[in-house]
Amino acid sequence: MSKTSTSVIRRRRGRSMGLAAAGTALVLSAPTPATALAGQARPASADPVSVLTYTAKERKEALDYWTPARIKAVGKSVDLGPAGPKAKPWQGTAMKTVGRLFFVNANGADTWCTATAVKSANRSAVMTAAHCVRRGSSPYNTNIAMVFVPGYSKGKMPYGAFAVRDAVTPRSWEQDSTDDLSTLVVDADKSGRKLTDVVGGQDIAFNRPVGGTISAFGYSATRPQLGEELLRCVGTAKKKSGVQAIPCDMSGGSSGGPWLADFNATTGKGVLVSVNSALDSLTPTEMQGEVLGATAKKVYDRAQNG
Repeated sequence: MSKTSTSVIRRRRGRSMGLAAAGTALVLSAPTPATALAGQARPASADPVSVLTYTAKERKEALDYWTPARIKAVGKSVDLGPAGPKAKPWQGTAMKTVGRLFFVNANGADTWCTATAVKSANRSAVMTAAHCVRRGSSPYNTNIAMVFVPGYSKGKMPYGAFAVRDAVTPRSWEQDSTDDLSTLVVDADKSGRKLTDVVGGQDIAFNRPVGGTISAFGYSATRPQLGEELLRCVGTAKKKSGVQAIPCDMSGGSSGGPWLADFNATTGKGVLVSVNSALDSLTPTEMQGEVLGATAKKVYDRAQNG
C-alpha cells in the first residue's frame, strides 16, 4: 500500500482541512470499487441516518490485520511536521476511554483517527468523525478493517482491541459532506466483555450551548509523537459558521478526538460535546467541531440501540 505524508483534504464549507492521518490524500473523487464492497451500506432512503455494517468475517479479519508490527509501521509512515505549541502531550491520569481508531481508507492505505468510548444503552458505543468512516458526498467510498484500541500509548494496548461492527453516520455526510460525526458500535473483546464495562464511558451532551473551557484530545501525526501519544489542547469554544471552534493545532490523526467540557484532570472524565473535525485552512491554529444537535442525537441513538 502506498504511503505519503499528506493529510486528508476534504470539502467543508469551501475552506477546511480534514484531520484523518492518511497514507494517501483523500479528495472528493469517483468511487473506488475495490473498497466499496467491503462493509455493506444499506440502501439510500429518506432515513436521516446511514449505517455501514461489517460482517463477522470482516471483523475477524480486521483484528488479525492490525498486528503490533502493522500499527508500529503506520505511525512511522505519516509525518506531518512538528507539533504546534497549543497541542501538549497529555501527562495526567490514563485516558482509558480515548484511543486510536485504525482502518484502511478508501484509497487502500493504512491509517488512523481518534475515537472515544461513551456511555450508551448497549455499552458498546464510540464517538468519532464521519470522515473517519467514509468520504463525504461519496456513498460508496467507505473505510474497512476498522479497529478501536482504547488507551493506546507508545505501542501498548492495555485494554485490547475492539472490532467495529457498525459505523453510523448522518445521511447528510454521505450525500453533502455536512455533519461530520459518527457513532460506532464495537464488538465485545476476546473475553466477551463489552467496551464500557472495560474502560468506562464519557458522558455525552446534545443541544448544549456553545461555550466554556474545552479539553480536546487526539493522536496527532505530528513530531515527535507521530500518533504514539495522546495530545491535548485547552481553549474556550466559540460559534463559527455553523460549527464551533477552539484554539488548537493538532493535525492529521487527531480527527474524531473528543471535545470534553467540564473536564476533570484527576478522573479523566468530562462531557463530550463535539469531536475534532477540521482545521480551517486560513486559520490552522483553530480546530472546528460540529455542534451536537438533533442529527447527532439520531446517529447516537441508532448506534446505542443497535
